Amino acid sequence: MPDLVRTTDGSWWPANVQTPRLVLRPVAEDDLRVAERLWRDERVRRYLGGPVSEAKIAVRRRTLPGSPGAFAITARDTNATIGMITIDPHSGRGATEVSYTLLPEHWGAGVGREAVAAALVWARSLPGTDRVVAVTQTANRASRRLLEAVGMRECGEMVEHGHPQIMYCG
Repeated sequence: MPDLVRTTDGSWWPANVQTPRLVLRPVAEDDLRVAERLWRDERVRRYLGGPVSEAKIAVRRRTLPGSPGAFAITARDTNATIGMITIDPHSGRGATEVSYTLLPEHWGAGVGREAVAAALVWARSLPGTDRVVAVTQTANRASRRLLEAVGMRECGEMVEHGHPQIMYCG
């Protein structure tokens, strides 16, 4: 069971979610270097509309640390930040939405799947969460395989960032 803490506004935050190899914890100032790398990296942002503008990065630098539902993915053995996951119960998609990015040097090692699976367990435990979704570009086969591996299934299609997207539900 995820470690949930009810805050004064009724939300469940902050939280630390642990897996055999990872800890998902609230984003801290020290994680911004990795977050900025994720926002600027063309490989990471290939299916996400491209690198984030410097103006948006400036805003994110101020708002991301401590933001409810924003998790740094850290390696349990080194405490190194290797990615980010956000869980947004108010995403506008009619469900709680999970989004994730991982540094390219950690792709293909199963840590993305491990992190997303843990985030889904935490998201489903939130009061009022009936459904969890994730959206990925149709062309992003690796992300689609990851979402299917954690038990999510295709449940919708749309166009965003000028490209076809698939919504997964689980």
